[in-house]
Amino acid sequence: MLDTLTSSTAGSLFFLLLAATLEVLGDAFFQSGLHRSTGPARVLPFIAGAASLILYGAMVNVPRWNFGKLLGVYVALFFLVAQIVAWVRFDEIPAPRMILGGAFILAGGAILGLGRVS
Repeated sequence: MLDTLTSSTAGSLFFLLLAATLEVLGDAFFQSGLHRSTGPARVLPFIAGAASLILYGAMVNVPRWNFGKLLGVYVALFFLVAQIVAWVRFDEIPAPRMILGGAFILAGGAILGLGRVS
């Protein structure tokens, strides 16, 4: 079923976007557990972070796709999702140089992803 979903460019991009979201949220949960919680309240963010990162790992490694091409596109999607989560969850507004550098990352991902991602 995964091979069918990832056989199209749109399906692959959706799958990669979902995987990037899970990885970013997993990292955000761990950051919350380490720096924004104390005592027993730390347990839930760590469990949520571990679950998110396990799902992410499965999502990126189960389908059969071109790993080198996938990684370039994935890095661009990861950067984009990370900036959105940093802004929404941690009130970190990207500086102009972050936006400029990010534009290069996104352009690189677009160049690598031209055509089929899978």
